Amino acid sequence: MKYRVLAINPGSTSTKIAVHEGHTPLFEKTLRHDPAELEPFAGIIEQYDFRKALVMKAMRENNVDPKSLHAVVGRGGLLRSVKGGTMKISPSMMRDLKDTALWGRIHASNLGAFIANAISEELHIPGFIVDPVVVDEFEDIARISGIPEIERKSLFHALNIRYIARLMAKEVCKDISQVNLIGVHMGGGISVAAIKGGKVVDVNNALLGMGPFSPQRAGALPIGDLIDMAYSGEYTKKELNTYLTKTAGLMAYLGTDSGIEVDERIQKGDKKAKLILEAMCYQVSKEIGASAAALSGKVDGIFLSGGLVYNSFIVDEITDRCSFIAKVYLYPGEKEMEALCQGGIRVLQGLEEAMDYPY
Repeated sequence: MKYRVLAINPGSTSTKIAVHEGHTPLFEKTLRHDPAELEPFAGIIEQYDFRKALVMKAMRENNVDPKSLHAVVGRGGLLRSVKGGTMKISPSMMRDLKDTALWGRIHASNLGAFIANAISEELHIPGFIVDPVVVDEFEDIARISGIPEIERKSLFHALNIRYIARLMAKEVCKDISQVNLIGVHMGGGISVAAIKGGKVVDVNNALLGMGPFSPQRAGALPIGDLIDMAYSGEYTKKELNTYLTKTAGLMAYLGTDSGIEVDERIQKGDKKAKLILEAMCYQVSKEIGASAAALSGKVDGIFLSGGLVYNSFIVDEITDRCSFIAKVYLYPGEKEMEALCQGGIRVLQGLEEAMDYPY
C-alpha cells in the first residue's frame, strides 16, 4: 500500500507544504505570508489556525483531497532533548513548544506541530514530528566541555543530516545501523556531524557554539577576546547574541551571506572574498577531521549538503582537504520536506515505531 502523507514546515513569513504518496511527491508549495497578515496575532503559535486554513486550501487547489491523507507531519521545533526519529505529537510536546523559558524564544518551526495536530485531529489520522533540531544522541564523552558548569549540547540540522545519512547508507550498500559517516550541512549555519551506526554521536552546536564560522554565524572564537567583547560595554547581551548568530561569519567580513555573491566577487578577482571563503572551508575541513577522530578513523563516507554545495569553489576546497579520510558525496540543497514525509511513511509501513515525547 502506498501511504499518502502531508508535511508542514513553517518559517517566519512562509509555510512550506508537500504531499508524498510513497516515494512519489504529488506536489510541493511554499505559501508566502504578508507580514501585515500576521501582525494581528500575538505570537507565532497563535497563527496555527490561520496557516492551517491556507494549507487545507492549497491541498484542494492542487487536487489532493485531505481525506485521502494517512498521516500529517509537522517540522519539529525547540523542544527538550529527544532521540532521533519520528515522534507522536502530544499535549506535553505542545506545552513545551509554547514555553519560552526552554530556549529563550519561540522559533517558527515550533508552529509545525500545532498545524499538524489541528489537521490530524480534524481528519482523525496520526500526527507526527520528525528529527527536530534538538535530537541528542551524544555519547557521554562528547558532553564534556572543559568546565563542569557548561555541558556541550546537541543542536544541529538534524532533519536533513539524519535523512541524508539514510540515503548515504544505501549509497555505500550498508544498513544505517552499520554505517559510520561524517555529515555536513552548510546553510546560514553549518553542522558537521560524526555519525556512528546511524546515530549522531557528536556535532558542533550549529546555532551558537563550537565549529566553523558560516555565512551568518561566528563559530568557535578565542575565549579571552570574546570575554573582552562581552564586557566592553559596546553590546548588550541581546545585541552580542544577534551579532554572533545572524551577522557574523561571511556577513561580518564581506557584508553578505550569499554564497553566489561571494563567488561572483572571487571570479572578478576579489582577493579578500577568496581568502574569507577559503578560511570558512578550512574551518569546515578541520571540523570534518575532528569528526573522523571521533569515529576512530572508521569512516564509510563524507557527505556535503545544503545550499552552499551548489558552489563548486566550496566543494573543491573541502574535498581537496578531506578526501584522504573517505570519499566525499554531494547532496546539494536540502531534503527537509522529503525527510518529513518519509519519516511518517516509515512509521505507517511498520519500518519504524513512532516514539512518545518523553516529558
